[in-house]
Amino acid sequence: MNKNIGLKLLAFTLVLLVSVYAISCVDSLNTTPIDEDVVTSAQVFDDPENFKKVLAKMYAGLALTGQQGPAGQPDIQGIDEGFSSYVRQLWVHQVISTDEAVVAWSDPDLPEFNYQAWGASSDFVRAMYSRIYYQITLANEFIREAQQRDEAVIQDYLAEARFLRALSYWHLLDLFGGNVPFVTEADPIAAYMPEPTNSDDLFAYIESELLAIEGQLPSPQGNDYGRADQAVVWTLLAKLYLNAETYTDQQRYADALSYSQRVIDEGGFTLADNYQHLFMTDNDQTGEIIFPVRFDGDNMRTFGGTTFIICASLGGSMVPDDFGTGCAWAGHRTTPEFVSLFEENGDGWADGRALFHTDGQSLEIETISQFTQGYAIGKFSNRSSTGERGKNSEFMDTDFPMFRLADVYLTFAESAIRTNSETARALDLVNEIRQRAYGDASGEITAGELTLDFIIEERGRELYWEGHRRTDLVRFGLFTGGDYTWSWKGNEQEGSSTSEHLNIFPIPSADINENLNLQQNPGY
Repeated sequence: MNKNIGLKLLAFTLVLLVSVYAISCVDSLNTTPIDEDVVTSAQVFDDPENFKKVLAKMYAGLALTGQQGPAGQPDIQGIDEGFSSYVRQLWVHQVISTDEAVVAWSDPDLPEFNYQAWGASSDFVRAMYSRIYYQITLANEFIREAQQRDEAVIQDYLAEARFLRALSYWHLLDLFGGNVPFVTEADPIAAYMPEPTNSDDLFAYIESELLAIEGQLPSPQGNDYGRADQAVVWTLLAKLYLNAETYTDQQRYADALSYSQRVIDEGGFTLADNYQHLFMTDNDQTGEIIFPVRFDGDNMRTFGGTTFIICASLGGSMVPDDFGTGCAWAGHRTTPEFVSLFEENGDGWADGRALFHTDGQSLEIETISQFTQGYAIGKFSNRSSTGERGKNSEFMDTDFPMFRLADVYLTFAESAIRTNSETARALDLVNEIRQRAYGDASGEITAGELTLDFIIEERGRELYWEGHRRTDLVRFGLFTGGDYTWSWKGNEQEGSSTSEHLNIFPIPSADINENLNLQQNPGY
């Protein structure tokens, strides 16, 4: 682990700003604090050494929930702090809203994700929105201050901060659309109501930021593991371009092909030999993960991240110690429709990615609140590839793979199909993935089988529970509507059609009420 991320970081006025849980009114960052334990941003950035600490806070903001682990002094208010983790919220929005998972719990506003029935007053929608803006606001202040410094190392940090801001703006665009408040370091520090942007402009801004910093970041794998480098930027550009038609109605598949090819050819990454090793405590040694969100059970204690993913997936007859933990929160299982993506061979599944726990579990889900209904999934673990338990049995050591090479292979393949180019290489890359999955050549496909229908299914098989499924289904026109239904979509056990407006989430009603410049997303 990069222990810089585990430092006890400075609490400063910016934390207080976004703790109000909304971005409606951007307030002063330099107000003299009343609490003697809190310093202003001007005091923080007066010391050049603190730039590294604040950068660490930005990376840690993807994993941790506040200034004290596992809870206490939260970054945002209005929801149980354990729920407020960036990765945890991203996982809820991208996974539970799809065929990949249902959740048994009855926490207010959470069951609605099983049914695609969320609304503008949802605390979970509000928490995701606020967590994203927390990151953006933190980055804006860092960038504003770093631009005034000449030190070379601070300029290096500046490029990383711009990447982290672009990443959060991409999540904002993907989840909430373009009708969102837009703030940068160029906006006034005094209190004001930000104006909304639009999808075209926000897409162009994210693209321009990534292109601008590409040459300022270290070469692929030239930075500390878990920090941004050129390959991380290329990966995000490839994903941005892959979804450009969703965001802007303009196809950019040729660009997605180009940037995914750069990652493949110049990144120096390789597919891990063993699929399961990608989701264990030493997954930083696999050579496949391009950009992780790092976790450490001793130094980064949180009820979000992979602690959430692992603990919430265990229950029923599952043995927590097999996964290196003592927790079993009995929350998440998968749907029978998702299970059907994997071909049975009469004795389970030949595809080694089908990490289903079926003992004591029914395939069908009649009552979502019953953990034993729906196959459980044992994909993530707090044990290493050699079997050692993580350092802490309550908080996990396993990093979350936000970007990895197999995703880039499949981005290349989809873009190749959509542009009718490089299809021979695309087939080879897909079959590399499937050779790993099956352990031999039995899972390989032919050129005629390499279709878009195959790609959306293969992305599900390869990338499930990693936070991609909703975006993928939206891109293929399968997330809402009735062309593809799954258990409990539309609040019907057999699944039913849902409204297209649910392809993006609502602007939280609290922000709409506070900022008169904003308009709600259509349908909410």
